[in-house]
Amino acid sequence: MTVKILGTGSYVPDKVVTNEDLAQIVDTSDEWISSRTGIKERRISEGEGTSQLAIKAAEAALLQSGVRAEEIDIIILGTSTPDKCFPNGACEVQGAIGAVNAVAYDISAACSGFIYALNTVYAFFESGIYKKALVIGCDVLSKLVDWEDRGTCVLFGDGAGAAVVEAEEGDGFHMLMGSDGKKSAAMECISRTCGNFITGKRPEIGYMTMDGQEIFKFAVKKVPECVEQLLQESSVDKEDVQAFILHQANYRIVESIAKRMKLPIERFPMNIEKYGNTSGGTIPILLDELNREGKFQKGDRIVLAGFGAGLTWGAALLQW
Repeated sequence: MTVKILGTGSYVPDKVVTNEDLAQIVDTSDEWISSRTGIKERRISEGEGTSQLAIKAAEAALLQSGVRAEEIDIIILGTSTPDKCFPNGACEVQGAIGAVNAVAYDISAACSGFIYALNTVYAFFESGIYKKALVIGCDVLSKLVDWEDRGTCVLFGDGAGAAVVEAEEGDGFHMLMGSDGKKSAAMECISRTCGNFITGKRPEIGYMTMDGQEIFKFAVKKVPECVEQLLQESSVDKEDVQAFILHQANYRIVESIAKRMKLPIERFPMNIEKYGNTSGGTIPILLDELNREGKFQKGDRIVLAGFGAGLTWGAALLQW
C-alpha cells in the first residue's frame, strides 16, 4: 500500500515581520540574523490561533484535491501549539470543514509533527482501516517565544500546511521515525507549572528555551543518517530522488546536510527566508508551494524529513 497526495494547501498570517522590525525590539540586525539562519522575514499572527490557520490550510488542500470533506476518514494535526488543552485542534478543523465522517486528533512531535502525522496515516492505510486522510502541520510559535531573547525570537514564525492523501495500491511509500528522550532538555517549553490550591501557587506558562548548538549538531548528524537509512531500506539511490524537502529550521543546517550527503544544494528547496521556522508547518508549506509552482512530475520521488524537540526525527519517501 502507498500514499497518494491528492491535493495540498497552506496558509500564513498576513502580518510580515522583517529582521529590521525585530532590530527595533532586541539587540540584533538583518545581517546578524540572515547570515546565521538565512531568514529575512516571518509571518506573525495578530490574533488567529492554531486551529484557524489549520482550517484555512485544510480548506485549500481540499479544494485542490477535489475531495469532499465528508469523504475524509481521518484528520491528524501535527502541532505543539494547540489553542486549547481540549478539544484538540483536529476536532475544531473537522467541525469547521464539515468532515462529519472523520476521526480527528492531534500529534505533538514539535517540528517533526507533520512527518509523524503522515506516517501514522500510512499505518492506518496499510492496515486497511482508512482510505482518505487530511494531514496538517501547524504552529503559532509567536505565543511561546520570549520576544526579549534574540537567540530564539528571530528564528520562528507562524503558519500551516496540509495535504489530502489517499491509500493506493503499490509500493511507493516508505517511512521511519525515531526519538531520543535523553536529550529532551535541548529544546522545551513548559505548558503549565504544577500550581494548585495545595501548593498555594498559581499555574504559570513558560517560554520556549533552546540549546541552539545542541540542536544544530543533532540535526546535521541525524537527518543524513535517517534519510540514508530510509533510502537503503527502500532500495532507492539518492540520485533518483528529485527533491529533499527538509524541515526549514536554518539555512546552515540544510546546507550542512546537503554537504554530508554529497548532493548539490539545489536538490534541497528552501523557503525559510520568507517564513522562518514554523515548526510543524514548514514541510507542508514548502510542499504546497512547490506543488502549486508545478515543480513535481508524475512519478517523481520525494523525500520529506523533519527533526525537532523531543528529540524527534522522521522521514518519508513518496512517489508523486
